[in-house]
Amino acid sequence: MHRSRSHIATVVLTVVAAIAALHLTRPLPQMEQGPFAGFLTHTILPKAAPSATAFGESGEVKLKFALPGTTIAYPLDVHGDPAELSYAWIKLGETRLATYPKPLVGSNVVAPPGAGFYQLQLVRGNVRRPVGGLTLAVMVPFAEKEAGLLRGYRIGTYLAERVSGKTPPPDGFLEISPNDVDIPITKHLRVGDFLNHDDQKSWPRYAAVSPRLLDKLELVVAEIARWHGSNDSAKVAVDIDVHSGFRAPDHNRSVRRAATDSQHQYGDAADVAIDVNGDGKFTSVDASMVGLAVEIVELKHPDLVGGLGLYTSRHSGTYVHIDARGHRARWRG
Repeated sequence: MHRSRSHIATVVLTVVAAIAALHLTRPLPQMEQGPFAGFLTHTILPKAAPSATAFGESGEVKLKFALPGTTIAYPLDVHGDPAELSYAWIKLGETRLATYPKPLVGSNVVAPPGAGFYQLQLVRGNVRRPVGGLTLAVMVPFAEKEAGLLRGYRIGTYLAERVSGKTPPPDGFLEISPNDVDIPITKHLRVGDFLNHDDQKSWPRYAAVSPRLLDKLELVVAEIARWHGSNDSAKVAVDIDVHSGFRAPDHNRSVRRAATDSQHQYGDAADVAIDVNGDGKFTSVDASMVGLAVEIVELKHPDLVGGLGLYTSRHSGTYVHIDARGHRARWRG
C-alpha cells in the first residue's frame, strides 16, 4: 500500500514537472492546442454560463441584441475564481478572436464593432473558454439606411421618417447570411423565421426583430405545453410555423390587406400556425386555442400586451397574428 501511494505521488509530481517545463519552453498558445489543452483550460479558466436572467421572461430567448461598440448587460454565473478574467468575442463559425480581450468587470461588456453573430469567450492569459447558450447579435444601425436602402438591400421608408409622432423605426437590423439562417433565436425559432419574404435574392439580407415578441411567442408555446401536462415545452412536440416575421416597409406595401404601419415592419409581429392538438394540421380550432394562450400570457405578463388577430378564412388561410405593441388590439381576418 505504501509503495502504491509513493508511486502515485511520483507520477503526479512528474506530470506537474512536465507541465512546468512546457510552460517554460513553449508559448502558451501552443500549449492550448497541445495534449494539455483541456487540463490547462480547466485549471486556468473557471467555467461560466449566462445567468438565468439573460434569457428573457420566458427563459428561452437565445439571442441578445446590441448596436456596434455599445456597452450591454451580459449577466454571467462564473463557477470559480473571477480574478484577472478578460473577455473577447468570436464570430460564429470562425476560430480567430474578433476583438481584443477586455477586463471582465461586473456584468457589463462591450459589443464588437462590426455586425454579425458572436459568441463570448472568457480569456486568462493566452487561454480561452467559450461561453455557450447565448448568442450576441450585433445589428447594423438604422442610421446607415440611406434613400430606402441598407447596404444595398431595399428596406423602404418608415412612417415616422415622414410624419412626426409615429412609432419610431427599429434601432437596427440583423445582418443575415445564408450560414446564419439556422442560428437558434429562441428554443423553437431560428433566425431564418424572420427573413423578409420579398423578391430580393442577394445576400446578406436584413431583418428587425423584437426581443419582446420572442419572449411572448415562447411563453405562448409554454402555455400550450402546460395544457399537455408538462411544464417543459421541450418534452411536448409543439409544431410552430412562422408564416411571416419581419416585413420591410417597401414589402409591406405590396402585401394585400396589410396595415399601413404594420408591426411586422418593426420586427414586433409574427403570423404563426401552432398545431395545438398535435394532429399534424392547423385548423380554426387550433387558431382559437392559440388565441386563448395569448390571452393567458398577457394576463400573466401585462408588459407583453399587444395585438391578436385570428385568420381562419379560405381567402387568408389559417394563422394567428401575435405582436407586443404595448396596448391591446383584437381582430379577425
